[in-house]
Amino acid sequence: MALIVQKYGGTSVASPKHIENVAKKVIAMRNQGHQMVVVVSAMSGETNRLLALAKEISPRPRPREVDVILATGEQVTIGLLAIALEAQGCPAQSYTGEQVRILTDSAYGKARILDIDAVRLRRDLSDGRVIVVAGFQGVDADGNITTLGRGGSDTTGVALAAALGADECQIYTDVDGVYTTDPRVVPQARRLDRVTYEEMLEMASLGAKVLQIRSVEFASKYSVPLRVLSSFEDGPGTLITSEDENMEQALISGIAFNRDEAKLTVLGVPDQPGVASRILGPVADANIEVDMIVQNVAEDATTDFTFTVHRNDYEKAFEILQRLAKGLGAREVVGDRKIVKVSLVGVGMRSHAGIASKMFRSLADEGINIRMISTSEIKISVVIDEKYLELGVRALHSAFGLDAA
Repeated sequence: MALIVQKYGGTSVASPKHIENVAKKVIAMRNQGHQMVVVVSAMSGETNRLLALAKEISPRPRPREVDVILATGEQVTIGLLAIALEAQGCPAQSYTGEQVRILTDSAYGKARILDIDAVRLRRDLSDGRVIVVAGFQGVDADGNITTLGRGGSDTTGVALAAALGADECQIYTDVDGVYTTDPRVVPQARRLDRVTYEEMLEMASLGAKVLQIRSVEFASKYSVPLRVLSSFEDGPGTLITSEDENMEQALISGIAFNRDEAKLTVLGVPDQPGVASRILGPVADANIEVDMIVQNVAEDATTDFTFTVHRNDYEKAFEILQRLAKGLGAREVVGDRKIVKVSLVGVGMRSHAGIASKMFRSLADEGINIRMISTSEIKISVVIDEKYLELGVRALHSAFGLDAA
């Protein structure tokens, strides 16, 4: 007998019929002798609807009250699923984040889990009940309702699995696993049987939308085996776990890409100590995250300083740089919103040389110019023009042998 935590996203519980189908899946697992804890999101579209209601009243509602409103979406779902389970003869008990006592900090809208009191859950499991828990929410030390941010139900599921010592945390979604790349871009993309925490962290941070990055971090920290499965079709899914030293790792596990990139360049800045801080300090103070950075020094003792930001932050960052330009002695500030980032990910990079040169050659053969390059131990990222995204991903997918057999 195993203890299994399952998490179902909004599309999996989009209607009463969907919820009844989830109940059937849960009961099938329970009938195999497993103890079951189920974490659910709000029904598809419900969080957006609730947020829109708040903004109809105020364009900038107080975050504490927004969390109070948004948490009701999951509360509806847990009640419906518990009713569906009991209607099919399965004893069940629903819990909000507050009732479980999922303790978080007080950062409304993006709270982080600090502790989980699993005593009541263990008691109900021992009594043979299926536990249904509201994802995405918790409570701070003062009893205020908090939410964990978009995708936070994944984190709730993994955190509960860690607290309960579960054998596996299964994330049910609208895809049947983690693929070598987005099948909508490369139809030959393959589902991966297994990836490491490290690889999944890189892929999630680089644009893969299958799992929330915080949930993977949590799983890695507490060694919780994660499995991504489809709510709508049977299959083994993809297991995300620790690296197995006895297993030969694939050279490249996947190709991630991000369309939400923008590039900014401060041209002709005097090449002096502290110039990077003078540029990036005000950008950071505006709560703008910087991704890739390149600095080129010219013969005339000036430097061109280039960095990327999320496309939504482009206008704000550009305005900041224009205000700074004169004080920096810069010649000009230029930007480009029509770029994308494409990344190769694979733990096999640690033991193989020549991957970067093969990547660059494959792109060059397609006439694709590389604007920026960034590397880590298991990742190589390049910035290219947006119009070449699909061509570039397909070329790399083929060049590294990732196409389906």
